[in-house]
Amino acid sequence: MGFVPHPDRRPVLVAGASSGIGAATAEWLAGQGYPVALAARRVERLQALAEKIVADGGEAVAVPLDVTDEASVIDCVAKAQAAVGDLEIVVAGAGDLAVGLSYQTSPEAFADQINIHLNGAYRVYRAVIGGMIDRGRGDFVFIGSDVAIRPRPWSSAYVAAKSGIDGLVATIQLELEGTGVRAGVVRPGQTLTGMGMDLDPEVTENMLNDWIKHGLARHGNFLAPEHIAQAVAAMVTMPRGAHMRSVEVEAEGAVPKNKLAAKGQDR
Repeated sequence: MGFVPHPDRRPVLVAGASSGIGAATAEWLAGQGYPVALAARRVERLQALAEKIVADGGEAVAVPLDVTDEASVIDCVAKAQAAVGDLEIVVAGAGDLAVGLSYQTSPEAFADQINIHLNGAYRVYRAVIGGMIDRGRGDFVFIGSDVAIRPRPWSSAYVAAKSGIDGLVATIQLELEGTGVRAGVVRPGQTLTGMGMDLDPEVTENMLNDWIKHGLARHGNFLAPEHIAQAVAAMVTMPRGAHMRSVEVEAEGAVPKNKLAAKGQDR
């Protein structure tokens, strides 16, 4: 049995494209020639990025999206497809980060994290997957996290949500087998984005000390959002007949300067 080939034009929707991993992914894919719909709540940021992409020779449009609101998700998908065409690639990466000890986190705050990271990603998936199945092709990429494999203290709701993403993707992959549609998860390690940058300094210090105590912060290097964008690109550009089901991306530990100096590579 053959596969419906990728068309020459593969429109993309990136949910959570106003900053961080989502913005980097949108810009990276647009730079490779993909028409991209940028979606998030902060429309002014989307518009600025869309204008930059267009100025660089790409094709982009800004579309408002609140993943916690099903009507907003459905409207976003309709507007995106009207602007760039039937969606061939969708990246679900919208989210924010609220931290706290599990026994000090309110049920409402816990539920909010689940609603954004897990339910929100599912709403986007549910809104686009029918069209992909009908066309017999498409790539849906969930942005997960390595916390699903190595949970971190002070992040119980986030860990629960991202663990849920792993379970959701595993189930989806079984259900989509034979449809021609691929779904995968990219699990970033510690990445330098805007998410979590407005946390209380004392809370952040206590959290990091606990990470160190449990061996979860082995070095101070962070990934750049562009690293995750490249992982997403690798997943969706796989030729038909192959399926990259999951990718974990971790920051590389720095080589000590004395070793670099000894090899004449110190910069």
